[in-house]
Amino acid sequence: MVFNLTDEHQLVRQTAREFAEQHLKPIAAELDQTARFPAEIVKQMAELGFMGIAIPEAYGGAGMDYLSYALVVEEISRVCGSTGVILSAHSSLACDPINANGTEEQKNKFLTPMASGKKIGCFGLTEPAAGSDAGSLKTSAVLEKDEWVLNGSKIFITNGAEAEVAVVFAVTDREKGAKGISALSWKKAPPAFPSVKRKKN
Repeated sequence: MVFNLTDEHQLVRQTAREFAEQHLKPIAAELDQTARFPAEIVKQMAELGFMGIAIPEAYGGAGMDYLSYALVVEEISRVCGSTGVILSAHSSLACDPINANGTEEQKNKFLTPMASGKKIGCFGLTEPAAGSDAGSLKTSAVLEKDEWVLNGSKIFITNGAEAEVAVVFAVTDREKGAKGISALSWKKAPPAFPSVKRKKN
């Protein structure tokens, strides 16, 4: 079995490495010290196609495979771990669930601007009492007419303060236990996901 990278994968890795060395390395220490969100770096990553590298082109992504995605995250993280997490949380935790399970309407509304890097995504699972134990979530979502009413609290949301699209896990049918948990998404996530009304989808 051959494990060598293809020419395409080597080019992806080299592109990511050169970008990280040239643009990210000079400010990596400053980002760590100040906890600043590197909006300019995210914009540049979007221009290179990194923010949706494994998302189909039909939805604004680069249409590449997950090995390409892993190589990009590895090279970015090698220079700046926090920027690597910004990229991976946006891609794996926000884009992927919508790409895998979303309707066409949701993909066009949410995924397309995320994959192109025009909007940042985040993922709301962790709670003060439940931690990251999805089966113990307390946050609930109730459908009232054409709106989901979301009630609960989330913590430790990577990209939360910058995100404009959120994928939030909440209990929609408590009688089903862990199988009664759903993922809801909407644009312009409130910073702490307080009790608010948000439109369906």
